[in-house]
Amino acid sequence: MTLATEVKKLTESKPFYAVAGMSDFAFEKLRELPDQLQRLQTRRTELAKDLPEKARTYADLAEGFAREFPVKARDYADQLTLRATEVYEDFATRGRKVVSKASGEAALELEEVSEAAEPPVAEPVKKTRTTNRTTKAKA
Repeated sequence: MTLATEVKKLTESKPFYAVAGMSDFAFEKLRELPDQLQRLQTRRTELAKDLPEKARTYADLAEGFAREFPVKARDYADQLTLRATEVYEDFATRGRKVVSKASGEAALELEEVSEAAEPPVAEPVKKTRTTNRTTKAKA
């Protein structure tokens, strides 16, 4: 199987597009990170003042969640499965867009490289028909 065929098969698979879409999404979110860190640094002292009170509130909430956990665990698992499927589909769609946008010339270059990398195929040697010279010599 040629390299070009393998690359084509890979690039037509949904997991490939999902990974490409997930990567694009991750880069988008990483670009937002410096702004988020700046906002959190400005709120740092404000958050530190409220910390003891919030810790008590969250401890009470955690106790309530612990009692309800067995009942809600199944509901959360079902919701998570549904959401994971949706996210996977979204990443695959996003990946298809990213790949189709970036593939233009790169796909052509990759095809040229893969064809150049293919070993040449030897053509079979054709046998030439020989005549029996001894028969001609007797005549």
